[in-house]
Amino acid sequence: MLGGLMTRGTGAAGGRRDPGSSGKRGFARHTVHFVYASPRHPKDTDQVTRRQQARRPTESALDHIASRGKMAPMASTPPRTTRSALHLSATLLTASVALYIALVAFGNITDFGTNQAFVQHVLAMDTTFKDDDLMWRAITSKGLQNTAYVAIIVWETLAALVLIYGTYLWVRGDDPRARRFSTYGLLMLMVLFGAGFIAIGGEWFSMWQSDTWNGLDAALRVFVLSGVVLLVVNLPDRSAS
Repeated sequence: MLGGLMTRGTGAAGGRRDPGSSGKRGFARHTVHFVYASPRHPKDTDQVTRRQQARRPTESALDHIASRGKMAPMASTPPRTTRSALHLSATLLTASVALYIALVAFGNITDFGTNQAFVQHVLAMDTTFKDDDLMWRAITSKGLQNTAYVAIIVWETLAALVLIYGTYLWVRGDDPRARRFSTYGLLMLMVLFGAGFIAIGGEWFSMWQSDTWNGLDAALRVFVLSGVVLLVVNLPDRSAS
């Protein structure tokens, strides 16, 4: 179509007399411009639509991104069996150590004299090599020996009670508190048998020299057992993170 059209009018009907003319007959020329907005070609419209669609993601693409964002946390979540196995292991191991130390404390209370003799001989160092350079460490006072023995029994009883309470918390499913109290009880045992029997009894009072009153092997077993259970109890809970 034409972008513009110029028309020329002639005659009386097509124009007006020029008032500035001097009697001469003339006509004024008028130019009329018509502007037409030509419609776009269908191919041009399709190309513009394609470009607009290419610039923004489609709804299916947005749905795919949203679904990926929702599914991402689930991929890092461990299965419930992992937590259940760890929880069951911590419960049973804590209960086993609690039962052991409770029986030890109960035996020392009900059969007071058996292990009392053990503590007395270890402190007195009367079954060691009796080296003059070491015998000054010996404690021969009966009162101090019995005080040490009672302190050991009290410590064992407290550790047993703490571990029993920790086992109760494991059974209830209160994992944070169960882990804390189990750690306290296991550390109490490691201090008693590690620092008390192995370090002080074995080295300071030379218990390793005695063939009769030597409790290093038993103390080492309890120390290692408590350490292993302590590691299991404090394993990180991946499901919580």
